[in-house]
Amino acid sequence: MDDDWVRRGPIDLHAHSRESDGTDAPGDVVRAAAAAGLGVVALTDHDTVSGWQEAADAAMETGVALIPGVEFSSQIGPASVHVLGYLLDPVSAAFVGERERIRLERVERAERMVRAIGRDYPLTWRHVEEHSAPGATIGRPHIADALVTLGIVPDRSAAFEGILHWQGGYYQPHHAPHPVDAIRIIADAGGVAVLAHPAARGRPVMRMGVLGELVDAGLDGVEIWHRDNDARSQRELLVDAERLGLLVTGSSDYHGSGKPNVLGEHTTEPAVLAEIVRRATGFAPVVPAP
Repeated sequence: MDDDWVRRGPIDLHAHSRESDGTDAPGDVVRAAAAAGLGVVALTDHDTVSGWQEAADAAMETGVALIPGVEFSSQIGPASVHVLGYLLDPVSAAFVGERERIRLERVERAERMVRAIGRDYPLTWRHVEEHSAPGATIGRPHIADALVTLGIVPDRSAAFEGILHWQGGYYQPHHAPHPVDAIRIIADAGGVAVLAHPAARGRPVMRMGVLGELVDAGLDGVEIWHRDNDARSQRELLVDAERLGLLVTGSSDYHGSGKPNVLGEHTTEPAVLAEIVRRATGFAPVVPAP
């Protein structure tokens, strides 16, 4: 396959569906990408690949090329670190095992948080389930949506800044691998690993100075053009990316109506996507005929 398709239109390499914490069906994410004028979109739900087939069908329908991916939850101490894995083998044994472990831990953690919140607010597990798609991994965004529906908070952002904040009194720890392990799992599955919004949540990765360690583990790139990375962090990340030989991506982190992020608000250069595809051996992009 030649790589002319990477230049069909803007490229957004980070979007979520209701299979994790977005609000749109996987196919509707791709249709929204087409409506936004994108040429390529990546579906990167948290710790699941369950939306890939529906998104692929919509890609063939709309003409938007699809990069199947996943956003791996990982952790350094108390700091959450997300790693995007593109074009990895979805049935790789290590990936499947870790994905299931994370999924179970996320659900158990959500149940603990709901029980704690329910002691002070009229929130039940049933309310939370009503805000998730069948089979989706339930997490804090679904709890936030239930709190909004119940009128306890005005929107998701308020929920995360208050009740669901790690200092809000209801936060519960959960299992997540170290990002080094997440990167190795992605690499072993033939995927390409890109560090997601590394300056978000108080710049934990930059503050801890672990980028070099992640590169040694097989990190391919860093998502710099993202609304959660401030201008200063972007400048510092660009220096680090050049020093460490990392690919630089840009993405919206679209969640439908769950977040204000707009498809295509940040994009990736075609040459970078072409290199991602060249490095990947686990899965192929879905490229409709022109």
